[in-house]
Amino acid sequence: MHEITAILLSGGNGSRMGGIDKGLLMLSGMTLAERAVKRILPHVEELLISANRNIGYYSRFGRVFSDEGDGPLSGLRAGMRHAASDLVLSIPCDTPFFPEDLVEKLKDAVIGRGAQIALPESKGKTHHAFMLCRRALLEDLSQFLDSGGRKVLEWQKRHDCVQADFPDEGAFFNINTPEELRIAEAICSGGKP
Repeated sequence: MHEITAILLSGGNGSRMGGIDKGLLMLSGMTLAERAVKRILPHVEELLISANRNIGYYSRFGRVFSDEGDGPLSGLRAGMRHAASDLVLSIPCDTPFFPEDLVEKLKDAVIGRGAQIALPESKGKTHHAFMLCRRALLEDLSQFLDSGGRKVLEWQKRHDCVQADFPDEGAFFNINTPEELRIAEAICSGGKP
């Protein structure tokens, strides 16, 4: 059995939302962070949170670590340093409808194909912020970040990555603007985007 630690990435600046902590945005009566936690918890053995503010709020869901303000890869590194599992999954807090079978499919891709990283793909588009990777990549990730690297795709290209197919591209709809939050509310209400 391969246990998995999920790292909820909640350290962003929310610049397109006026600097709001996106994890605390309300969507259909629940914060985006709470929505992500409820969705992922049944599928993983451990949950860690990368956050740089509102630590008290996030700590109700699991252990919280700062990404030092350097983006999603820094959040992944912070979580990897404390993860108890050999497989680590990053999930952004602003993608409320990610697939229920995300963990299962990504794990099958990594284990079944002996890869280092698995990424979801839908209709030809790869969703790089969601990644299941081996914790053994921590040293390489640290070297990449310490040498000034920041781009997720650039780091992923250094490794053996495989894709897992997800037919519903809408499952990876993420919220970066007030308009996208309104669209997400419409989806929750059963309306069309």
